[in-house]
Amino acid sequence: MAFHSILFERPEDRIIHEPLEAPPFFGDLNLDQIVDTITASKQEYNLKPFFYTPLHDVDAISYRHEILRDLEDAVLFESITAFAQSMRAMREHLTRAEKLYYKYQKERWFLEAVEIYFDALNSLMRDLSRADLKSRGFVRLREYVAAYAQSEGFTSLLAETKQLLADLSSVRYSLLIKGTSVTVRKYESESDYSVDVEQTFEKFKQGAAKDYRVKFSASPDMNHVEAAILDLLAKLYPDIFLHLDAYCAQNAGYLDATIATLDREIQFYIAFLEYLGIFRRAGLKFCYPEVSDTCKEVYNCEGFDLALADKLIRQRAPIVCNDFYLKDKERILVVTGPNQGGKTTFARTFGQLHFLASIGCLVPGREAQLFLCDRLFTHFEKEEDIRNLRGKLEDDLVRIHDILNHATSNSIIILNESFTATTLSDAIFLSTRVLERILQLDLLCVCVTFIDELATLSEKTVSMVAGVAPDNPAVRTFKIVRRPADGVAYALSIAQKYRLTYDCVKERIQP
Repeated sequence: MAFHSILFERPEDRIIHEPLEAPPFFGDLNLDQIVDTITASKQEYNLKPFFYTPLHDVDAISYRHEILRDLEDAVLFESITAFAQSMRAMREHLTRAEKLYYKYQKERWFLEAVEIYFDALNSLMRDLSRADLKSRGFVRLREYVAAYAQSEGFTSLLAETKQLLADLSSVRYSLLIKGTSVTVRKYESESDYSVDVEQTFEKFKQGAAKDYRVKFSASPDMNHVEAAILDLLAKLYPDIFLHLDAYCAQNAGYLDATIATLDREIQFYIAFLEYLGIFRRAGLKFCYPEVSDTCKEVYNCEGFDLALADKLIRQRAPIVCNDFYLKDKERILVVTGPNQGGKTTFARTFGQLHFLASIGCLVPGREAQLFLCDRLFTHFEKEEDIRNLRGKLEDDLVRIHDILNHATSNSIIILNESFTATTLSDAIFLSTRVLERILQLDLLCVCVTFIDELATLSEKTVSMVAGVAPDNPAVRTFKIVRRPADGVAYALSIAQKYRLTYDCVKERIQP
């Protein structure tokens, strides 16, 4: 198969309409923070659409995994990074050429941009030929670059570029300045007396003398005098400058479309691997997950919330990793326990893992097997919005109804403390009905709840509980363990939430 893209193996897999906004669940799962951090230094490449768009084919994910594995070789990563830097320098030259005013100066910047492009491609071809490549993407890229570099169009333009640069470098001229008059003429091998003059006057030197020499400006912009001199040079060397005019007019479309696409798409991998470096330096593990679109037995060992971990690393705080698994008929993780115990973080981790897997990235953890879903839904507690004229409970019901109408057996739903705006009996009734519908659909779900009864609703539900220190229930361990819910921690946390503990009530009734 011919090379088309470093992100998509087949042309039909490409994104037809790149999304301008993040998926609806990004905010709930803190994926917006993750993608913002990954792409912060790569704004010029507009990478967010790639991170917004999941893949729906297991082989497409394997295609990206192979490329990431190749790029984890430090030598290859350095080569690809150098190629990207050269392409950036090329674009900077083109941008500068567009902003300049004088024709020949613009043309020289364009010529240098083409030279940088050719040097970048030749270096890339050399580096790829030396690399021990395993991925389909890089092997095909190597074949493409080699064929492109040997094509008639490439070799002829390269030769013309080198010749034109050599011709321009051969231009020699003299300036005769008298008052406000400047005469430009070809250099005729006149003697350079500057050394003789310096030696003659050296004997009269007494101490440090003021330097009256004028330094040339480092700015790329030309003034009108320099531009006029350049125009006169064009008359002195008409063949060279006419060739430069023709070169720029005929080669405006020199950039190969596939290489231009590569320049942007390869940044997806570079940005993600640079982001991973933050966590790996902190000792956290990442793995290539086993991904299936049929098997719903999922697990993850030593996983963590990327967005939270990023903050904790900056604060030099410890990061707690958690495990989970669903086997056989199990489909729903029901997470209970005290408030501020890490339940929501665990739910976010589950969602982040599956989404990162769906875009072909490594995921947090030592080992993982994940499900390639068709859609990911989240239902997190939200503040009332006066614009929709709905109360909090009604809004919860409307949103969950919409999710269940669009979900399929291949979807994933993450519920986080739904129906907290009603009585306990009503919350139990509504939550039970929702989970019964989810069980009918046989989809994967994480349900963070204060209702312990949901954990034993079916053989498909698994109870996981946020742990507390054995000797002090007020201290959270942030470990989410697979065990039956006991309700004790919940009762205490609810009492604290509504200030109904003994101390709180005593404080309020004091005169």
